Amino acid sequence: MFFRRISLLAAGLLALAACSQSDLSQLDTGEAGTKPVPAIARNQKIKIVGSSTVAPFSRTVAERFGAVTKFPTPIVETTGTGGGFKAFCEGVGPVSPSIANASRPMKDSERELCAKAGVKEITEVALGYDGIVVANSKAGPDFDVTKEQLYLALAKEIPDGKGGFMPNPHMNWRDVSPDLPDGPIVVLGPPPTSGTRDAFVELGMEKGAEAIPQLKELKATDEDAFKERAHTVRTDGVWVDFGENDSAIVQSLVKSPEAIGVLGFSFLEQNGDRVKGARLAGVEATFDNIVAGDYGLARIMFFYVKDQNLPLVEGLSEFVAASVDDGAAGDDGYLIEKGLIPLHQEDLRKQQVLAEQLELKVRAYYPVRPVAAAAGYGSSARSVCARARAGAAGFR
Repeated sequence: MFFRRISLLAAGLLALAACSQSDLSQLDTGEAGTKPVPAIARNQKIKIVGSSTVAPFSRTVAERFGAVTKFPTPIVETTGTGGGFKAFCEGVGPVSPSIANASRPMKDSERELCAKAGVKEITEVALGYDGIVVANSKAGPDFDVTKEQLYLALAKEIPDGKGGFMPNPHMNWRDVSPDLPDGPIVVLGPPPTSGTRDAFVELGMEKGAEAIPQLKELKATDEDAFKERAHTVRTDGVWVDFGENDSAIVQSLVKSPEAIGVLGFSFLEQNGDRVKGARLAGVEATFDNIVAGDYGLARIMFFYVKDQNLPLVEGLSEFVAASVDDGAAGDDGYLIEKGLIPLHQEDLRKQQVLAEQLELKVRAYYPVRPVAAAAGYGSSARSVCARARAGAAGFR
């Protein structure tokens, strides 16, 4: 019996010596067919960049994720959709962003930028819907505006009535239409790097331009020239770029009742006691109208996952799953309180399947997960170490 205990102790000490390696991925656990795996950056926080509209939802998930799991709370930075993709595409590795939030789909040019830096495996995940609202102070006038009127108020150049174009002369809403309030056109909006601005220009101003016969004809003959006319916003002070911060726009609207702002619906929901949304062709910006497709300035919000970081950053696949879980993004999820408009159930299920596929990608690297953390996963290597320590302790 004594010799058997000595033998067990010797085996345990050998196991402990193996466990002293800094990289457990290199520990031979005796599992056949296990391929070498990348070393995970221990305690490296998931880095998330991008859209200011999506950020509040990511931040809420991140806080819960850090509170209920053993993974570090992810870092969420607001850089705007375009700026987020630029940072996301800089390279692969735990120090680079693993997720890019976006209030519009990734452009082909951005995918090419990623590919040049070696970021070649990207998964697009839809989070939910959001509306783009034209809002103003509760103390300001009520607006009911059409897309055509938005174009005529905000485009840098508009038709001159003679077949050409002229610098936009409209300085008062009444210059655009006698049906609009009598007040100066002052619009606080997101900068060119913002996905909210991209969506507003595409869904609002472009559609409004199509309602004008001259521009509709231009689109049929020269689509690039049409988009140049429809997408170019005034630079004469009427439109004021206000950074990647919808909350700052809300604060300024309260101080400036004559101004209107362009922001995400969720910010209107969170600040309904201070600002109000304009009607769009008679349709109010509400949760129900956006879900029903009746409100004409609605879009899908996304986040993009750098698949190549899955085996390099702890908890990345789990965070993706947490973001699209029914309890977060479903009809009764906690993100609804933040203003998220949920995907239809079948569409949400598709995103959950994507999250499951990302988990399978991780398991392709780690047949048994190396981190015994949040989701009950354990590592055979860590189990060996735990048993070795327990066994050694029994001799003390």
